[in-house]
Amino acid sequence: MGVLYLGSCDKGKQPRDKKDFLKPYHIDGLLINKVTFRDDDRTKWRSFREGKDNSVLKLQQFLFRAGFMPRAAFDGVFGYVTQAAVRLFQEYVRTIEGFNDMVPDGIVGSGTMSHIERWQKENKVSEWGSATSKNPSEAYTNWMQLLQDAKKHYTNNPGAILKHLNSLSKTYSTIKPAEWKFDTNDIHLIGIRRKQTESAIRRENDDLFVLLIKGMAFTFWGSTDASVNMAGRKDEAFLIEGQHRYRFGWHKISVEKKIYRALKPVDWNGVMIIRDWDNDNAYTDKDIMFTDGSGNVKGLRVNPSINIHWTGIGSSNFSAGCQVIAGKSYLNHKNKLQDCSKFASTSYNGLTSSSKKTKGAYNVFTDLILCYAPQNVTNLYYTLGREESLDLSENFGAQYASHTLTRLKSV
Repeated sequence: MGVLYLGSCDKGKQPRDKKDFLKPYHIDGLLINKVTFRDDDRTKWRSFREGKDNSVLKLQQFLFRAGFMPRAAFDGVFGYVTQAAVRLFQEYVRTIEGFNDMVPDGIVGSGTMSHIERWQKENKVSEWGSATSKNPSEAYTNWMQLLQDAKKHYTNNPGAILKHLNSLSKTYSTIKPAEWKFDTNDIHLIGIRRKQTESAIRRENDDLFVLLIKGMAFTFWGSTDASVNMAGRKDEAFLIEGQHRYRFGWHKISVEKKIYRALKPVDWNGVMIIRDWDNDNAYTDKDIMFTDGSGNVKGLRVNPSINIHWTGIGSSNFSAGCQVIAGKSYLNHKNKLQDCSKFASTSYNGLTSSSKKTKGAYNVFTDLILCYAPQNVTNLYYTLGREESLDLSENFGAQYASHTLTRLKSV
């Protein structure tokens, strides 16, 4: 068996219609009608390449049995889901099993294959694969309860921003509090916003993100707030607190050298934002009351480009209004700190064909979503709240966010 990676195909398994094969994934910008795969950690395109045996099928069968690829197509094509499952396997070997020299790059060479053979001999199945929302972890249960408590609280006590949202006839990918959905069969992402009312031209990556999937909770960090220097305008956009629907997609879809996997609003019109209308470099209730020269309240706006994407290792805030996630570290399903700094790239410049750098923890985030999304589920529910909302639950409290962030930044 030769080295397997994105685009590898078994003998006779190349799709006849490559465009049709890629169509479910290539639905954004420059990706539309592409007949090659986007290898975004290498910032290059990968062609379909036919091998001489059925190595890809055997790999897919292993990933399925080991619990990393529950929706395996068994098609003999090393596509996006297979790549994500390989990276999750490599990350599991690196972190859960302690093989620290493993780099989760999605490439199956002799090193990764030796671990696959070991797993096959031992008939191993990952904890991630056997997890289920029917038997959730304590952390998953606590977060889901907090979401339900938040829905009840903010339906009855909406505040200035949500009152304005409730008054609108169309809210696009943003959902009114009474309609927030917290089904355990869905994927949920929680954003915890901090220090949004403090004036800052250069925003730090000082917010949390919690991914709830398959009864497990994984914690990441980054920023929910725009940095003025990235926004390129004084009235930078802030995604409003509440629930929003996001789909699997891509970021930087108009810049070929920078396209990579991300999340986008389900409705092409976008999600609801409030701009920093009074230019105090902060997000406060004054912004919702701000009026134009005629005395009309400027209020909320819909914005199509508020994605959920990568922000390097977290040393700089890459957000112009998007929700951004750092690649340096994360907390796994057991709330254990995982350090990705040895191979996590600081920026696009570190992602090349000759580099072993990746997007680090951000890849774990996107790979978990791609691999463990239930059948026919192509979106998730993103619920953004403020740090003080954690006081709604005795399991957390407002200090939880700052303490957790300190842990994540300690590597």
